[in-house]
Amino acid sequence: MQLDHLKRRESITLIGSAAAWAHAARAQQPAMPVIGYIDAGSPEPVAHLVSAFREGVGATGFVEGRNVAIEFRWAHNNNEQLPELAADLVRRRVTVIVAPQSTAAVMEAKAATSTIPIVFGTGSDPVQAGLVTSLNRPGGNITGITFMNIEITAKRLGLLHELLPNATRFGVLINPRNSIIAETMAKDATAAASAMGRQVEIVKASTNREIDAAFSVLNEKRVDALLVAPDTLMANRRLQIAMLAVRLAIPLMAVQRELAEAGGLMSYGPNFMEAYRQTGIYTGRILKGESPSDLPVLRATKFEFVINLQTARTIGVDIPPTLLALADDVIE
Repeated sequence: MQLDHLKRRESITLIGSAAAWAHAARAQQPAMPVIGYIDAGSPEPVAHLVSAFREGVGATGFVEGRNVAIEFRWAHNNNEQLPELAADLVRRRVTVIVAPQSTAAVMEAKAATSTIPIVFGTGSDPVQAGLVTSLNRPGGNITGITFMNIEITAKRLGLLHELLPNATRFGVLINPRNSIIAETMAKDATAAASAMGRQVEIVKASTNREIDAAFSVLNEKRVDALLVAPDTLMANRRLQIAMLAVRLAIPLMAVQRELAEAGGLMSYGPNFMEAYRQTGIYTGRILKGESPSDLPVLRATKFEFVINLQTARTIGVDIPPTLLALADDVIE
């Protein structure tokens, strides 16, 4: 009896020691890194781009749920929520913060932390916006990719001019709450139009209702064509914008091909799928230990020109053969 009792005590001690060892081993394992993802828009319109981001992260060996977690924060087109969303990710002590499209979101992330690495995607000039010291040597805790959206404003107006050589007035739709991009684009579009001897009508919209009102103004002003600013709100409301442009028979030039796919006439801009993938790769490299200050800001290199021929027929616009020849994709 005494021998059995001793054996039982030995067995209990061994089990207890094994449990304690397993607990200690788990405690020594590093916690799964967390990516804090912040966006000014909503998840549904950019689901395909988020997939491209995940693909980029995966290319560096990180798979969501297996060895990395992603915390998403969406402002749903309400930029006033961005400061709290950024602060929440900092409180969460995420490993890296990613703002892959919204300049407003990355500005709030930068204001919220100077230590957590940040990877951005922006259509504005990141040096002019104060995000980085220089493109080659960003410095600090932040790097990313610039879509070169503002720099190609003149190119987009030139394509509209080639489409409509007799046009005299171009409309430009901007979101005033995205002040950096809105102000720069308004200035650049006005200068480019002036160089062609054309006029520009700037219209502003920050909500769905204001988009409707902006198109009423464009119709009253009898603009010949419309240039839509690169903006999260415009991307998220692309169906509304395309529908209004078709209803009023206004030839529309957008940045994102998604707006052309939704029914806008044309788009010229970076390949956002590739840009999001590159953002994911940079995020993975930082998770592996590289410093943002050592990763130069990337410039978008893949641009695509998309024409929606179905929309052209609907609004009664003939696409010149020269433009069709330039198109990377023609939607029939």
